[in-house]
Amino acid sequence: MSDAVLIISSRNYSSWSLRGWLLTRLAGLDTEVRIVDPEDAVARDELLLRTSSIRLPRLLNAGVELWDTLAIAEYLNETFPDARMLPADPAARANCRSISGEIHSGFSALRSALPMNLRARRTNFPLWSAVRGDVERVSEIWNHCLDNWGGPWLFGARRSIADAMYAPVCTRFISYDVAIDAACAGYCARTLALPDMISWTEDAGEEVAEVAELEVEF
Repeated sequence: MSDAVLIISSRNYSSWSLRGWLLTRLAGLDTEVRIVDPEDAVARDELLLRTSSIRLPRLLNAGVELWDTLAIAEYLNETFPDARMLPADPAARANCRSISGEIHSGFSALRSALPMNLRARRTNFPLWSAVRGDVERVSEIWNHCLDNWGGPWLFGARRSIADAMYAPVCTRFISYDVAIDAACAGYCARTLALPDMISWTEDAGEEVAEVAELEVEF
């Protein structure tokens, strides 16, 4: 059993938990995943966006305890340099940090209107103007990266921290039938076809706990 532990709130509903897990996989750190009680008040508040701070996922490794996905990303990048979680090129590295920070702190309309729910499939889901604006900005970011660094990932041939940070957006676009251009759709398809994403999604399908407020219907 791994000495590292990743504490998460939900595989099905928690975009932050998915990001944290993908980052550990990207680093090559084998972790034991523990899910908090579905009735845990802190976890529920985070899932429902009722709190300004996100304390899950929480990573415990080698005497270090940390939370916040960007903090986890930077820690793993420093601890496992051979994983090359950031691009080697300084300009690409700066851009990777910028767009990772943008998804970390922004896109509030997308988060609230299209909550992550891997089991959901909502066809013809209505998008209000602020959500459309967020979708357009994500598409702009992805196209810029794919055009400038040649794909198939955001910064070229190797996956980076940014790909882990945007992976939950790919699931949202599928869950809510969001129309995106061909390049972005291809990027989503590649992301969702990753073995780690398939494994996580299969485990999410077996979760018993359901958060009624996130089972949205319109």
